[in-house]
Amino acid sequence: MTDGPAPLFTTSRTFDAPRKLVWRVWTEQAHLGQWMSPAGMTQLSSSLDLRPGGVFHYGLRTPDGLEMWGKWVFRTATPTDFLEFVQSFSDAAGGLDRHPMAADWPLETLSTVAFSEEDGKTTVILSAQPVNASENERQTFAGAFGSMTQGWGGTFDKLETYLAATA
Repeated sequence: MTDGPAPLFTTSRTFDAPRKLVWRVWTEQAHLGQWMSPAGMTQLSSSLDLRPGGVFHYGLRTPDGLEMWGKWVFRTATPTDFLEFVQSFSDAAGGLDRHPMAADWPLETLSTVAFSEEDGKTTVILSAQPVNASENERQTFAGAFGSMTQGWGGTFDKLETYLAATA
């Protein structure tokens, strides 16, 4: 492990929807299942317990049939303002697991999502950084900023479409 600062990934998008609605689609299981996956992937199933220590556990399927599981363990959920959670890959039972395509990916990342509204539009700022990671895991994470930007871009595209249909 290293004591230096962990690389910080940040991305954001402004949505043409009020913050209250954007918060709901980030924090209610029925909504998350409709958009929370990168482009081309579908959500298999999920469970959600939105409270400190609670878990969002979800399964995703790629177009070629690969299944991946993940989970968020919530640290903070301040309604309509802020989420903080430790994100990891998992198995179908919710146990901690390695990234299925990147053995040197950090086991856990600390993620934050901030929501702010201006003139009826909501800006979402998502940040993530490895926790308890080796130097090699930190380098792998930092080297993936391009693909994370692309992945979250596709996810935010799905969210934008879902918000337009939901509003």
